[in-house]
Amino acid sequence: MAPEHPPIQPGDHKGYLEYALSLAERSPPKPTNFRVGALVVDANTNTILATGFTLELEGNTHAEQCCFIKLANEHGVAEDELGSVLPSNSVLYTTMEPCNKRLSGNLPCTDRILRLGGSIKTVYVGVLEPEKFIGENRGRKRLEEAGIEVELVEGLQERILEVATAGHQD
Repeated sequence: MAPEHPPIQPGDHKGYLEYALSLAERSPPKPTNFRVGALVVDANTNTILATGFTLELEGNTHAEQCCFIKLANEHGVAEDELGSVLPSNSVLYTTMEPCNKRLSGNLPCTDRILRLGGSIKTVYVGVLEPEKFIGENRGRKRLEEAGIEVELVEGLQERILEVATAGHQD
């Protein structure tokens, strides 16, 4: 179950991203990753199903990955079977565009979303991934090609990037 959070009205995409940003702030600042926060929400009931932030769980975990691991554990399924138990109108809020490549060798978040079999219909992002670590991120393009909407929510970019890059060397 997701932790307590301020009430967020259905369709308040900025409100959900502000909550995700508060989670990102809990991620330890490091020079080798972005601090990201994410939420999986049942859009039909306006219920937060899972939250996550970078390095919340053991290993080199990304925010979206943490959400999916928690949901898989909660439902007693493997992460790649999560699509069978998620509500059909689930959406993902993430402060930064899901990664398409992982330098660590972990499965990229874009692949994790795609293997949910369309359970996640829309991904709301606060910023596109800066090209600092892997160059151009094709995550958004791959998601859209698979029929998943990717919506850039305006208004938090500066704060998100400030949190995301804390601990980076220029």
